[in-house]
Amino acid sequence: MTYEIQPAGSHYIDGAYVEDTAGAEIPVIYAATGERIATLHAATPAIVEQALVAAEKAQAEWAKLSPRERGRVLTHAAAIMRERNHDLSVLETYDTGKPLQETLVADATSGSDALEYFGGLAASLTGEHIPLGEDWVYTIREPLGVCVGIGAWNYPTQIACWKAAPALACGNAMVFKPSETTPLCALKVAEILTEAGAPAGLFNVVQGMGEVGASLVTDSRVAKVSLTGSVPTGRKVYAAAADGMKHVTMELGGKSPMLVFDDADIDNAVGGAILGNFYSSGQICSNGTRVFVQKGIKEAFLARLNERLKDAVIGDPLDEATSFGPMVSEQQMTIVQGFIEKGVAEGARLVAGGKRIDRDGWYLEPTVFADVTDDMTIAREEIFGPVMSVLDFDTEEEAIARANATEYGLSAGVFTSDLSRGHRVIGQLRAGSCFINSYNDAPVEAPFGGVKMSGVGRENSKAAIEHWSQMKSVYVRMGDVEAPF
Repeated sequence: MTYEIQPAGSHYIDGAYVEDTAGAEIPVIYAATGERIATLHAATPAIVEQALVAAEKAQAEWAKLSPRERGRVLTHAAAIMRERNHDLSVLETYDTGKPLQETLVADATSGSDALEYFGGLAASLTGEHIPLGEDWVYTIREPLGVCVGIGAWNYPTQIACWKAAPALACGNAMVFKPSETTPLCALKVAEILTEAGAPAGLFNVVQGMGEVGASLVTDSRVAKVSLTGSVPTGRKVYAAAADGMKHVTMELGGKSPMLVFDDADIDNAVGGAILGNFYSSGQICSNGTRVFVQKGIKEAFLARLNERLKDAVIGDPLDEATSFGPMVSEQQMTIVQGFIEKGVAEGARLVAGGKRIDRDGWYLEPTVFADVTDDMTIAREEIFGPVMSVLDFDTEEEAIARANATEYGLSAGVFTSDLSRGHRVIGQLRAGSCFINSYNDAPVEAPFGGVKMSGVGRENSKAAIEHWSQMKSVYVRMGDVEAPF
């Protein structure tokens, strides 16, 4: 089977592909080989204007539909996406370099889950009656209007759907800007929504770098901005959105702790550490990259981890046997190599990996450092690559204090056979998305998001509805109005 990589146009606006070659060229590079597989163009101001005009028009039409009618479109889109999961997964692999073994189960599947979940939830988005004696108040949940989504490069299909599904369920329209590193997948999401019956212009995709995002964020027609990205980008976008008093959701970075107590099942803890550090070649914002292991089992944990790492199948991402693929770009690989060098220079013990793999593409070995201390660069800064830092601890109180000693607060995990301790420790960890005897599960039914510098707002679950809608209250007086004069 052949797969069409070069899209019919760089942008998807008003229900159709659109091109404007006056925009800066965006090369799409396949991470496994380093070869160019498509060429797109950044949005010009005219393209951005076209997208916003289309979104405004479609939103007015969409908001007039009953919630059940809106939900029907989303659930239809979910069914289409599920039927085409294989082709969408192959495209995701070309776009990101992630192994097909992973994209088949974690990308378009997660996107279709979001569309299905919020499609089913749409008809339940009702208001409330508040009795006040003879008088009463009723509330109406209303859409925000035109929303902007800005995506990261690690999960391009999933992120587009995680933002579009609740936004559209609430009656909004969206202009979505994917990362310029992975610009292909969101276009297919737009195609599928149109095919499922969404009005033309309801979900538009425009390509570009930071200046395109900035032009969307600062436009007066935009009511809400949702960003998935780094903390430095989040600061800029949040500040720009605040100037216009826009609603925001910020899903930003992390340096999340994973605490492994000496009564934990070591194989499960090692499995959690692998998922929390090497899935997607470590390119996941919620990764538990600070693995605190109680001293009594540290060496046993490291020995079992080393054994398990030998089972990693590093190779062609399009081969379903491959379980570990390349970094998304040469730039990201270089950044991660710099962190590995700092880890060695600052005295961490390199116990696995650390080198670039001798093959085409941007492959780094799964890398593990032991004897890491809290002040080392690799323990403080988000690496976003396949690098695990193992730190040891003595007591529960010490582990909690050190785990919380970070500006981030996206995720946290605890491995222990004592469930009382599991709940007690999680209750004291300052993070938004947490796990006990597991790591990095992200079902659409559960809220996802962080605290501190890891962001504001929540994606997924019923909690997301609060971030994509606003409440109007109406006081109804049944008797006469009394006034002082």
